[in-house]
Amino acid sequence: MRIDSYSFGRIVINGKTFTSDVIIYPGRVDAAWWRREGHLLQAEDLAEALRAKPGVLIIGTGYYGVMRVPRETVERIAALGIDVNVEKTGRAVEMHNDLELAGNVIAALHLTC
Repeated sequence: MRIDSYSFGRIVINGKTFTSDVIIYPGRVDAAWWRREGHLLQAEDLAEALRAKPGVLIIGTGYYGVMRVPRETVERIAALGIDVNVEKTGRAVEMHNDLELAGNVIAALHLTC
């Protein structure tokens, strides 16, 4: 799934526009993603993505990087053998597009803040 463009609060993936946070899987987009504590990401918030066992998980923390990803969350994901990358969403989009053709990449992207 190629990300065509990203701007604050808006992302276009394979020609389709989304205005809420998304998880991009190979072949589909989950536009109903929510977190228990809004701007705090916990491993439980990524349960479905972790069950998919990606080789790489890219986490976009928002346009300005406001969403916090505690070290404990990153460590829990890494303990599953998943390479975790945490970046502001603009950079996360670039990483996703660079890696998505290799397959087995999931991106969880916060679109605002």
